[in-house]
Amino acid sequence: MAPSATAGITERVDVFWHEGMLNHDAGKGVFDTGVDPGFLEVLEQHPENAERVKNMVSILKRGPISPYISWHLGRPAQVPELLSFHTQEYINELVEADRVGGKKICDGTFLNPGSWDAALLAAGTTLSAMKHILDGHGKLAYALVRPPGHHAQPTQADGYCFLNNAGLAVQLAMDSGCRKVVVIDIDVHYGNGTAEGFYRTDKVLTISLHMNHGSWGPSHPQNGSVDELGEGDGFGYNLNIPLPNGTGDDGYECAMNELVVPAVNKFLPDMIVLVVGLDSSSLDPNGRLCLTRVGYRNIGHIARSLADVHSIGRLLIVQEGGYQITYSALCLHAVLEGVLSLPEPLLLEDVVSYPEDKALAVKVVESIKKYHTEKVPFLKDA
Repeated sequence: MAPSATAGITERVDVFWHEGMLNHDAGKGVFDTGVDPGFLEVLEQHPENAERVKNMVSILKRGPISPYISWHLGRPAQVPELLSFHTQEYINELVEADRVGGKKICDGTFLNPGSWDAALLAAGTTLSAMKHILDGHGKLAYALVRPPGHHAQPTQADGYCFLNNAGLAVQLAMDSGCRKVVVIDIDVHYGNGTAEGFYRTDKVLTISLHMNHGSWGPSHPQNGSVDELGEGDGFGYNLNIPLPNGTGDDGYECAMNELVVPAVNKFLPDMIVLVVGLDSSSLDPNGRLCLTRVGYRNIGHIARSLADVHSIGRLLIVQEGGYQITYSALCLHAVLEGVLSLPEPLLLEDVVSYPEDKALAVKVVESIKKYHTEKVPFLKDA
């Protein structure tokens, strides 16, 4: 970028990262199974591999957004910090798995040598990013972390996740005096772990926009359906938005404007956490929701606008999925362009994408909106 193009930069995104997170290796096999069937010459790396994050780091350091980025070194979480979200028994299980050299924790989720240290770095780095905001050192922070976390429940691992990075950061915000926190999760899969951690409180509003995939077994018993609204004091404070395949940029904009924005405006949070999964993209092998960089940029801008209204501009972004190694990095670039409210894209969309099905998505959004206004007490007059 030419020097004149960087003139007048007034704000940056504080990016928290540690290269030790690259040491988690989930192995090879058929997609995410870890299985060698014996008749294939080429086995794939597990989708959650180091290369995907290397490209994210690279594009933020070398791409046109680099002048807007300030880098900070992450750090490992201490075990006592993990107990704000996870149970001691579950943490003991992970520590023991690491001690004996690793094990398959559940389907698709492998704790191998180096994985536990990487998971501690992911959790601690996310906590550092949140503390940076809470201490007033910056308002826009991004935890560039792996392994991901939003499927990790208080008592069990799930979906490539060991520790719930975002959940730990939310709890830190609450323990530090925040009254209400909203989590907006745009990963293609339901953020079931984060939802489970706050399912019974009215102080954290969890909103998840995801593919309508349902439960995938014992580690993920939740369906991510609209009727999973929370329990007890938390009833109505877990809003699921299962979207049809092919939703695309326009469908996501509709869902954000018709469902997410009104709920956040009604909830009145003083901290906002954007959980970014880049597997909702049009090229990702793990989903079919067909977002392009245009859609990701728009979501970033909407999240930033909500932060400006409700949390004096404070916004924590936490990395989750995204498994197409090149396009995930490009979509991350777009999210941060939107978060920075840049007037024009720094990178233009140049990848052919799948067709969208906006009409179906709009019908689904309208149906979910009707359900929410009928069933969720704090949204009934929204």
